Amino acid sequence: MSAEKKLTQLSEVGEFGLIKLLSNKITIENKSTLKGIGDDAAVLDFSGKQVVVSTDLLVENVHFDLAYVPLKHLGYKSIVVNLSDIYAMNAKPTQVTISIAMSSRFPVEAVEELYEGMRLACKRYGVDIVGGDTSSSIKGLIISVTALGEVEKGKAVYRNGAKLNDILCVTGDVGAAYMGLQLLEREKQVFKTDPNMQPELENYEYLIERQLKPEPRNDAITFFAENGILPTSMIDISDGLSSEILHICEESNVGCRVYEDKIPLDPDTDRFARELNIDPSIAALNGGEDYELLFTISPFDYEKIRNNPVFSAIGHITDIERGTFLVARDESEIPLEAQGWRHN
Repeated sequence: MSAEKKLTQLSEVGEFGLIKLLSNKITIENKSTLKGIGDDAAVLDFSGKQVVVSTDLLVENVHFDLAYVPLKHLGYKSIVVNLSDIYAMNAKPTQVTISIAMSSRFPVEAVEELYEGMRLACKRYGVDIVGGDTSSSIKGLIISVTALGEVEKGKAVYRNGAKLNDILCVTGDVGAAYMGLQLLEREKQVFKTDPNMQPELENYEYLIERQLKPEPRNDAITFFAENGILPTSMIDISDGLSSEILHICEESNVGCRVYEDKIPLDPDTDRFARELNIDPSIAALNGGEDYELLFTISPFDYEKIRNNPVFSAIGHITDIERGTFLVARDESEIPLEAQGWRHN
């Protein structure tokens, strides 16, 4: 937004004017959306399919820092983190509702920028915005997104289906979003000390993108459908790989062995972690916000994914009596701990 352009205060348009301004640019993409924005409630028809629902809340200075998070990126991310939950159920996201509370420090143009990111994410993944709410906030910005999706009966995948000898797999790579956050926080502190210093972000674009603009793994869900694979359990990686592994094991009443040398790391993640004297494996296990998919499959399905670069087999499921352990590179066994994702 240009510093010379006169910004429109929220009080000038009011709540209903703001809703009208934002909803004018929304179009409907899914047949299941019979009625979207414009009435007391949306009307949806899933034609006999099962409905999945997920909600996330994002709070300024808890989940995001506007010192380095552009509003358009924040809008995009607020949508995709919810879509990731829907994909983790082996479902297709179809609609979202968006609620926002904001203080008077945000002009109308800032809200439009936020919504532009939201619309971009919805368009990319074929999702309709069908409602929501706006409210004032004493200070800061709060975003709540509810995502809905559809799945054929018998095809939903839960956390509690992992079985003995199943293969534990993950999409993409892990730890990059956490290291991207460390980079942004480092440069924020440098800026506080000397506002004239230029941020040193060269060669780490991938880490920054993974933190500011993650993408959900719809490609994995498509691959499963096309190749006749139904994971026995699945979860998205929002709170850290170790936490998500333990969620599956606890819900499925099983143990596991995870192999450190099989955990997929991007070279930039490895390089920057070592630059900060952080063990890259610790970043991968305990960092968060990767929004990759962690899942288990029957050993009989492993050949279908073995040569696909999207997937990495990182371990296997054991009896619960054998516990949950990380097998280190020196072959020692270390108990997995759910340190999880700690927000700012």
